[in-house]
Amino acid sequence: MLHIDGDKDYLDTCLKQYEKYGINAAGVYIKERNQSAKVYGLLSEYRPDILVLTGHDGVIKNEKGYLDAENYRNSKYFVESVKEARRYNNDRDALVIFAGACQSLYKEIIEAGANFASSPYRVLIHALDPVMVCEKIAFTSVSQVLKPREVVENTITGLRGIGGIETRGKYRVGFPRQPIESEFGQ
Repeated sequence: MLHIDGDKDYLDTCLKQYEKYGINAAGVYIKERNQSAKVYGLLSEYRPDILVLTGHDGVIKNEKGYLDAENYRNSKYFVESVKEARRYNNDRDALVIFAGACQSLYKEIIEAGANFASSPYRVLIHALDPVMVCEKIAFTSVSQVLKPREVVENTITGLRGIGGIETRGKYRVGFPRQPIESEFGQ
């Protein structure tokens, strides 16, 4: 999995949590406005099956058009980045995308191609919400389709801050397990 974040401290916090969950994650710090220019190359380099695009966002004070991406600090950049990631891989099951930040323009990010996004009710989200979404997806069998409510209920902020679409899990179980060499007396 690949996590691109516009805040280095939040990225480091998330990477530590991925490690605790046992998720192999690469992290790259890129300011929100530059993410769309870099995401395609990073997807080609890392070839993840889960992508997170986060940072900071918010409604610009005194703006009234909550459905216009221009009235947000960074929502338009998340939308552009998701579109660029979908240019790389348009299959929502092959590449699962979480995008957005506090108060982001949720509907536009989902329509751009994200599986999960923030923030349906324009609330502040917790820095670890994207990690919790990814943990649920990463450890759910590929044979199971997760309902958005199942995924969102695992987050700190809940459905006021995170939403999404039905998404297939990423976990694959193998069989049989290779025996440990000591079991053969070697």
